[in-house]
This record gives sequence, C-alpha cells and structure tokens, in this order.
Amino acid sequence: MRTSLRLASFAAALGVAAGAAAIAGASLDPLRGDDGGAGHAGAGAHGHGAPAAVATAPEGHGPAGLSVAEDGYRLDLRTGTLPRGRASELAFRIIGPDGRAVRDFDVEHERRMHLIVVRRDLSGFQHLHPRRDAAGRWSVPITLPEAGVYRAYADFSSGGRSLTLAGELVVPGPFRPRALPAASAADETAGYRAELSAEGLAAGGAAELAYDVRRAGAPVADLEPYLGADGHLVALREGDLAFLHVHPEESEGVAGRIRFGASFPSPGRYRLFMQFRHDGRVQTVAHTVVVPR
Repeated sequence: MRTSLRLASFAAALGVAAGAAAIAGASLDPLRGDDGGAGHAGAGAHGHGAPAAVATAPEGHGPAGLSVAEDGYRLDLRTGTLPRGRASELAFRIIGPDGRAVRDFDVEHERRMHLIVVRRDLSGFQHLHPRRDAAGRWSVPITLPEAGVYRAYADFSSGGRSLTLAGELVVPGPFRPRALPAASAADETAGYRAELSAEGLAAGGAAELAYDVRRAGAPVADLEPYLGADGHLVALREGDLAFLHVHPEESEGVAGRIRFGASFPSPGRYRLFMQFRHDGRVQTVAHTVVVPR
C-alpha cells in the first residue's frame, strides 16, 4: 500500500514542523538501535486475517505516500483547506490513466478505500472510511480540531494494483508543532495499555513487532476483529512522512498479543499507529521507534 504531498501557503509552518521533528530526546530501549537517536510520538491501525509480510513498494519504486500521483493514477482533492474545530466534508476522486474518475476499486481489509489523515508533526491521526457516489467521488465527514498542515493518504487497490496517494490539507490558524515523543515501549488510551517489543529493527531488514494489550493489568483475551484482523498498523517516517502499511501475523495464541512483520526502508524515526477493537470500540495507540543504520 502507498502515499504523497503538496502546497505553498503555510510553507513557513512546514519548515517549523520539520525543524521541530528534527529535535528530539534520546530514544529508549528496546525501541532504538545501537546508534541511538531522538524521539517523537503518535497512535492507531487495522489489518488482514492471514499472516503476511509488510506491504512495501514494488521493485523500482520508492516508499509509498510521497506523491499525489503514481502509475497514471492521481489523487484529486476537492479542497485544500478545511475549517478548524468544525465538522466538514473531505471529498476527493482518484483519476485513472484515462483521465477519468476511477469507479472500480478492490476490497482490501473489508473496505474499498482507507483514508489516513495526520498532521505534519505526526499528531492528530485519523483513519477514516469514505463513501463513494456513482460518479466516483469519495466523501467523508471530518473534524480537525487544531490548525496546521495535514497529510491525507488515500490507500486503495484497483485492478489488483495497491496504491497510496497523498495530498496536503491546510487548517488555517496559528499553531505550535509538537515534538515527536521519545521512543517508549508503552502507550495508554481509554484504560488500555499497549506494550510494544521489536526484534530485528534495522534499515532494510525484517522486523518483528509485538503489541501486548492489557486492561486493568490483565491481558485482553477477547480482542474483536477489526477490518478482518486483530489489529491494523500504519507506520509513517519522520520528515517526508513516507507511508508503510503493515499486515498482522499470527498471534501464536498469546492472550492480548497482536503481531506484525515490518520492513523499514531507511534509518530514522518512525511513528507507529496501531488500532484494535474491544467492547465494540476501536482504540488507537501510538509509539515512536528508531531504526538504526
């Protein structure tokens, strides 16, 4: 699965955000490599039922999520500006190689379209599922509570070809970019605690990521399927916001454990958003990992 970027206004803000992302505290074991590194934070995910490796860009392609167009397909955002703190509609089309709106989409992870929206400082993560009309126009209600520049990733498959195209959105108003949280093994949300362990974390290598989800200190043994799997994971690279879409592996029967295989294309800091469902609600946790050289 794959992604992109754009815009001119708020260019100064983008520079500030990138600068803030480059300043970080030391990362903590076990989520850093031997060469150390600074840290920043995030949240959430979804997945498939069968064991699978991370979906990476095809041979000859760079990382996903770095352009608005790929292989003749283009993301056409109907607006580049959204209001702050108010419900609005985010609408877009996918334009195909023939110059027309694509209407034929494959079902992946129980949906024909996944829309990921995150602010440039890797805060404010949202995973949405738009609806499509007969003319090929996708739309979804969205509320962005804070000003800033956001990346919107359209993650889909058409004709068996998986793509992630991305554009940028501006929410006008003053804002202060957040520093990426330092790497930490644990994140908490809504009474849940998710501890992440990573093995084989290295650029270009095969990493094993395991999340142990607990509530009130006890493993959550009755996780509910979310988009056809125990969990879903989206990883974004700090700086250019390259998009990695990873799939879950078998949990090996350990209560509350959600496992993924991942391949990180380069050294650096990544923000991992993992989502899971329990008691009928989808929860999102976020971790920062540092991939060594």
